[in-house]
Amino acid sequence: MADEQELRRLEELCKQMYETADSNIRSEAEKALVSFAISPDCLNKCQLLLERGSSAYAQLLAATTLTKLVTRPNVTLPLEQRIDIRNYILNYLANRPKLLHYVSQALVQLFARITKLGWFDVNKDEYVFRNVVNDVGKFIQSGTTQHVMTGVQLLSQLVSEMNQVSEAEASRSLTKHRKIASSFRDTQLFEIFQLACSLLRSAAGNLKSLDLTDDNQHGLLSHTLNLAHNALTFDFIGTSTDESSDDLCTVQIPTSWRTAFLDFSTLQLFFDLFAGLPSSLAPMALSCLVQIASVRRSLFNNAERAKFLNNLVTGVRGILENPQGLADPANYHEFCRLLARLKSNYQLGELVKVDNYPDVIKLIAEFTVTSLQMWQFAPNSVHYLLSLWQRMVASVPYVKASEPHLLETYTPEVTKAYISSRLASVHVVIREGLEDPLDDHGMISQQLEQLSTIGRCEYDKTCSVLVTLFDESAALYQELVASGGQSVEIAVREGRLTWLVYIIGAVIGGRVSFASTDEHDAMDGELVCR
Repeated sequence: MADEQELRRLEELCKQMYETADSNIRSEAEKALVSFAISPDCLNKCQLLLERGSSAYAQLLAATTLTKLVTRPNVTLPLEQRIDIRNYILNYLANRPKLLHYVSQALVQLFARITKLGWFDVNKDEYVFRNVVNDVGKFIQSGTTQHVMTGVQLLSQLVSEMNQVSEAEASRSLTKHRKIASSFRDTQLFEIFQLACSLLRSAAGNLKSLDLTDDNQHGLLSHTLNLAHNALTFDFIGTSTDESSDDLCTVQIPTSWRTAFLDFSTLQLFFDLFAGLPSSLAPMALSCLVQIASVRRSLFNNAERAKFLNNLVTGVRGILENPQGLADPANYHEFCRLLARLKSNYQLGELVKVDNYPDVIKLIAEFTVTSLQMWQFAPNSVHYLLSLWQRMVASVPYVKASEPHLLETYTPEVTKAYISSRLASVHVVIREGLEDPLDDHGMISQQLEQLSTIGRCEYDKTCSVLVTLFDESAALYQELVASGGQSVEIAVREGRLTWLVYIIGAVIGGRVSFASTDEHDAMDGELVCR
């Protein structure tokens, strides 16, 4: 009876903590729940709260409290108790498929944490926490959408947990984290990735019959794509690079995974998914392609790499020929990242040898020009397009291939589109009172640094455009000032001249002394005079 009252009180406290608007009541409830979490019979109470299941907040409290209990840095629960908790969670999730999202997520998190921390625990000569794929496989084999989704969530969260250092581990030992992550990578990760791909294959084969307006079917596909993405973004060699150094990412896939990437159906699978999925799911398929495009070069020999790149570029070309899906900003952003990886991971000499290279480079140039003209749309994505052209132009002196790279045809179009679109933006910014791109110094300096390399390709064309535009703008500006023109018109002319001065400074700054010629120096002189 006392238990019953205690449980009611806990449910009431949970309600107060999560629902009340009164901060005093909430902080009192928090204090009471903290003392509950450190009470000796906390474990039993958590189980009772889960069993009753009448209040989702109480279930959430039980799951998060158990997670804290198994994570405590200085107190480890006995092995039997942890095995019991883990088995209990799996049964609980199997028997209650209709849990609220945040409750099931907290339980999935608890399963992942307990599995990771017990990875090296042995009971009767058996690593008891390692039968992951078997135990979770039962959910996936059950065939009901809700159970399969729970199974995929369990694996996805586990891969994510294995890949990150939690606060508790930071205070323990990074070496232990690496040992666990490496062991998981070597024994389980490839099987999990293959499982994700086989689930995605069966979904891709039945896209027409799937009802993606149904939350369960949509959720299952979303979690499965997430599982594949978590496996592909795993920190395979423990370098844990900074997320922001996105451009230089090479995915260090283990050699034992070679078969999955030599079989081009894996690559094709994600292109098919992108083509067939709605915009709520398609960006994740492109995200997986960005990772697959970044697989380390040494996974292949030269002939295999050429074949792989050819298949990759064929898929990219297909998207450029039917670009309807790219109207969605998330799809567009991931596609720009994918284009940038073509050059960060492959050499220009390899790219020019792919099938229909002239068509592909023409399509990429047209896509870039259109993107630059829509300067208000996704400015962060443009960085990746400029980075692609910058790297291609920088590689030109080193290309040994006999096939033409055609950059002298298309790069001037990209340079011209950048310059004219930035000048056109001035009038719109002033007329509509928008945020001025010129005020974002970080972005401007980054773009101009990229342009400084791009603009030096066919430099005479860049100079001729800049000289014409500058002379025209300067003359108009002088006329307006002399005739006392409207302040708005003067501001527009000043904005255009500001852009031109920045761009001229950038292209002159792109001069490389060892590759400089008298003609280029003369052109630089023309621009400096301006």
